[in-house]
Amino acid sequence: MAVPVDPFAAGKGRVLGIDLGARRIGIAVGDIETHTASPFATLSRGKTIADDAAVLSRLAAEQGAAVLVVGLPLNMDGSEGPQATLTREWAEAVAAATGLSLRLRDERLTSERAEHRIGPAGRGRSGGPPSPARRDAYRARVDREAAALILQDDLDAAVNEKTELISG
Repeated sequence: MAVPVDPFAAGKGRVLGIDLGARRIGIAVGDIETHTASPFATLSRGKTIADDAAVLSRLAAEQGAAVLVVGLPLNMDGSEGPQATLTREWAEAVAAATGLSLRLRDERLTSERAEHRIGPAGRGRSGGPPSPARRDAYRARVDREAAALILQDDLDAAVNEKTELISG
């Protein structure tokens, strides 16, 4: 049986970044060789983890990705709370179901960084609050952007780890 090649150790391959929410999953796609991550899609959560795994497995195959980088929502003090535990369990189940490698990345403040990066939600047509559809579209965009930030942070950390190994 062939031993799978670690894309990060090989320095090439594609990766899916995940920002997991209660209702949506923000997805980003990254390239290990170029160290770049881009927002890709926002999906509605399935009824089960198996539903989520099936969709992510298909996306990974389409994108040629062998690794999932899932944002872990740690508390501000770095400890794991109930949401981090649920996210870790979901990520491990999805990785097992899809056969993809799993990396967890601290996602503290990524949604706030994403909102800052894309700007505030637009106003409604008459200058009032945005419509529910516009608000939902904005939240989906924030989820994709947050996934890209999580993935970019992981790609940057992998480059720094490799640099430390070479120089250390």
